[in-house]
Amino acid sequence: MPAHAATAIEEALGDFTVATSCFETADPATWLVEGYCDDEPDRSEVAVRVDLLARAFGVPTPLPTIEALPSTDWLAATHAAFPPFAVGRFWIHGSHVEEPVPTGRLGLAIDAATAFGSGEHPTTRGCLIALEALGKRRRPGRVLDLGCGTAILAIAAVRLGARRVVAVDIDPESVRVARINARVNGVAARIGTGIADGYAAAPVRQGRPYDLILANILARPLIRMAPALAQALAPGGRAVLSGLLSEQEAGVLAAHRQQGLVLERRVDLPPWPTLVLRKPA
Repeated sequence: MPAHAATAIEEALGDFTVATSCFETADPATWLVEGYCDDEPDRSEVAVRVDLLARAFGVPTPLPTIEALPSTDWLAATHAAFPPFAVGRFWIHGSHVEEPVPTGRLGLAIDAATAFGSGEHPTTRGCLIALEALGKRRRPGRVLDLGCGTAILAIAAVRLGARRVVAVDIDPESVRVARINARVNGVAARIGTGIADGYAAAPVRQGRPYDLILANILARPLIRMAPALAQALAPGGRAVLSGLLSEQEAGVLAAHRQQGLVLERRVDLPPWPTLVLRKPA
């Protein structure tokens, strides 16, 4: 099943659930979509909704499974499900982890929350890998994290020496979580947060030009906002783009090449490439 079909089914289940998740399994063609409800949903209505979406995307109709969950200590289960892990030099851990950050690592305290960006998804990992490689050459000066989610990338940029990061998201809840994470990581003074739906928003406009732009969003807005990104990026600056699928890479690249940006590097974590673009000096 294509990723966009699984995502559509996840969104459709939102009408019946209080929380949903969508994960790629070991088989790249298979995705697991889960939803959690307070009460048992109408089984036939769920089945019809899933069947209609599967037909619309031309994929076999998955058979929904609905079952009651046993009483669980969800806090303890969540902690066990999110042990610390490394992405390059970054050491990502929840606030429940008591052991110190290993020597030579850069700690990022990020809890699984109501905003995207725990570090496990390939799009976030690709951005962290690209960000670390850029940080080895020079410290980023002014950074924009567009679609910041939990602010994991903004915090990582500060860990690499960024002087100032503007972290914005279209979702107010994500901005709230980003502020909390900035405080937890002790970097709130260097990260300014705000609600923004693009480069014309005041929090973004006031911070221009940027030496580094991080945009882990979706392919369509990346393409649509390519001219605005090029204007907001300082000469010689870099942009790290993610949230696109492999089959969308050509379109995203073409939109930014039309603005004079050049591809410097790609981090390939199939089917989610991360692109590093440079604006010529």
